[in-house]
Amino acid sequence: MTDWRPDKLGRRLPTLAARARLQAAIRQWFAAEDFVEVETPILQVAPGAEVHLAGFATEWELPDGEERERWLHSSPEFAMKKLLAGGIPKLFQFARVFRNAEGSALHHPEFTMLEWYRAGAGYEAVMADCAALLALTGVEELRWQEHRCDPRAEPERLTVAEAFQRYAGVDLLATVGSAETLSHASGVAMHAGDGWDDVFFRVMFEKIERRLGMGRPTILCEYPISMAALARAKPGDPRVAERFELYVCGVELANAFGELTDPAIQRARLRADMDEKERLYGVRWPIDDDFLAALDHGLPDCAGVALGFDRLVMLATGASHIEDVLWLPVR
Repeated sequence: MTDWRPDKLGRRLPTLAARARLQAAIRQWFAAEDFVEVETPILQVAPGAEVHLAGFATEWELPDGEERERWLHSSPEFAMKKLLAGGIPKLFQFARVFRNAEGSALHHPEFTMLEWYRAGAGYEAVMADCAALLALTGVEELRWQEHRCDPRAEPERLTVAEAFQRYAGVDLLATVGSAETLSHASGVAMHAGDGWDDVFFRVMFEKIERRLGMGRPTILCEYPISMAALARAKPGDPRVAERFELYVCGVELANAFGELTDPAIQRARLRADMDEKERLYGVRWPIDDDFLAALDHGLPDCAGVALGFDRLVMLATGASHIEDVLWLPVR
């Protein structure tokens, strides 16, 4: 509980100064691109839609004594899409977000997410945005542990299916729906109760992620449609979604979608995800009906991305732990 002490704070000051410079440069870049910086509420009806995340719940006490359950958001996505539906075409936010039951060198229960959306654009446009923001770090190389990456190099673009073939020797799309087939083909163990998604994530962790973003950034795209609850299907191939993740030095840095705008499909996916969450963890989050109302009103064709800003600062400064780039960590 002494992270404020002059000796400990002093050791973090160089990385914190770099953090401030990078945040200022990013704000200038978005301003030049005619984005609006927004601020949306942290307290939400639902923290998000992620099956495997844990949230922070709280109670809102109204003056008349009524109590309403609210959640600290895990992402500002739903709120920002409401503003898109309201007519803001390009927006970004440095959002404080919250994820329970997380902690490691790369994870913190409260962290800063840089999220932005472009109306009238495909997800290739936000791929280009990601490359531009990496160059704004102003360093010769991004670093994580012993790994290095050139922030100005053109990102490698690799589909998930190509990555599974290259690094795990698996024809991924031929295994969809069969955890046993994916486990056998990849040589990665299947545990009791595992579904296909569980084995997929284990193969990603054991064989693929640590090999991405070496030397130059990697854009890993076209995720199986079951892993893109908020992304639209790729035109011409409904087996995969317009979703990509940005990797640098084996670290997942950003997650992006060509956004799903069909309200009926979105409703069905949210319900299915909450059914799966309840099956796996015995809990389900509320569904944000106001978000669905915004989709009913009309969400424009758009693309959006969420980038872990603390992780970007870590990579730019060579910090070994996320707490090295925080003014004060949660204790």
